[in-house]
Amino acid sequence: MQKRHFLTATLLGAALLAGLPAQAQSVDAKAVVQHYATLVHANYSDVLTSAQTLQKAITAFAAAPSAQGLEDAKKAWLAAREFYGQTEVFRFYSGPIDDDNGPEGRINAWPLDESYIDSVTSKPKAGLVNNPKVKITKANLAKLNERGGEENIAAGWHAIEFSLWGQDQSDTGPGSRSFEDFVDGKAANADRRRAYLVTATELLIDDLSFLVKAWTPGAKNYRARFEQGGIQSVRKMIVGMGSLSRGELAGERLEVAMNTQDKEDEHSCFSDNTHRDVVTNAQGIENVWLGSYKRLDGSTLQGASLKDLVAAKNAGLADKVSKQIAQSVANATAIQAPFDREIVGAKDAPGRIRVQKTIDSLVQQSKDITEAAAALGITKLAQAK
Repeated sequence: MQKRHFLTATLLGAALLAGLPAQAQSVDAKAVVQHYATLVHANYSDVLTSAQTLQKAITAFAAAPSAQGLEDAKKAWLAAREFYGQTEVFRFYSGPIDDDNGPEGRINAWPLDESYIDSVTSKPKAGLVNNPKVKITKANLAKLNERGGEENIAAGWHAIEFSLWGQDQSDTGPGSRSFEDFVDGKAANADRRRAYLVTATELLIDDLSFLVKAWTPGAKNYRARFEQGGIQSVRKMIVGMGSLSRGELAGERLEVAMNTQDKEDEHSCFSDNTHRDVVTNAQGIENVWLGSYKRLDGSTLQGASLKDLVAAKNAGLADKVSKQIAQSVANATAIQAPFDREIVGAKDAPGRIRVQKTIDSLVQQSKDITEAAAALGITKLAQAK
C-alpha cells in the first residue's frame, strides 16, 4: 500500500462506488461475481503456496548461510512475486486486503527507508536489526511497520527483498548483499539479521493466509458477502481494474518514476524486478476482464467474465476493451530490465518511450473500462485522467 499516493489511486474507485443503477443486472452478473471470487481465491492460494516455498528457502538459508542458499532464496522471492503482482487488481474497493483493518500495508508497502531496517552504506549501525533493544517478533514488526513515517517499512515483500539483495548501488544490476552478512563473526548482528529475515517472512505468510481464508468458499467470510452483492460486487471488480490501471500503475508506479528518474521510486528497486511488477499488474487486470487465470500448477481457470457481461450489451465495446487491455500487457512486457535505466534520459530515449507507451495504453484502458461500466448501467463515473 502506498499511503502517500492512496488518494490519487482511489479517486476513480470513490466515484465508481457512488450510487447504484436503477435496475439490477441479469442473472449473468451473479455468475460473473461468483467466478471472480473463485479466481481471487485461486490467485491468493497460489501466492501463499509460492510464499511458503520462499519461507522454506529462507529457513534453510538462515540455518546455514551460504552463497547458494542466498541465491535460492532470491529465486524463490522472484517466483512468488509473479503471482502476487497479479493480485493487485483485487484492491481499492475496501476488500479484505485494504479495508480499515486489512494487511496490505504489511504486505506490499513501498517505497521503504532501508536504514529503518538495517545498516546502509552511510549508516553502518542503523536499523531495527542493529538495535538490540528492539525485539524481533511478528507482533513487534507489525507494530513498527510505518511507525513514525510512511517509508518506515518493517514488513512485507520489499522488506524481505532488501534483506536478501541489500541496497541497489549498481546501474546495471540489482543489489549484491553478501551471504556473509548473515554469518556470525563476519558481520555485526548477523544473528539478528537472520532472525529478522525469518520473522518478516513468517508475518508475510500469516497475512497471506488471512487473505486466502477471507476468500475461501463455503465459509462465513468476505467471499460469502461478496457473492451476494449483485451489481455492487460487479462495481467493485471494475473499481479494482480502473484504480490499478490509472491511479496506481500508470500514475504512482510509472509516471512518478518517469518524472523523478530516481531508482528510489521504482517498485522493486533492490532486486531490479520492477519490470516484472508492471507486467504482472497489467496481467491481473486482464485476468479479471477475461475471467481467466493461469495457476501455479500450469492449469488455467476460466469462467464467466466481465467481458461476457459487457458483450451482452455491446459486443463492439467489449472487443475494444479486450484489445486495449491486451495492448497494455504487450507494452508492459516490452519494458526492459533494469527499470531504473529505462526511465533515465531524454524524452526520446528508447527506454522512456517504452515506459510512456505503457502509461498511455493504461490511461486509455481506464477510459475504456469506464465506458464498459456505463454499458452495464453503472453510472456517475469520474472521467479517468
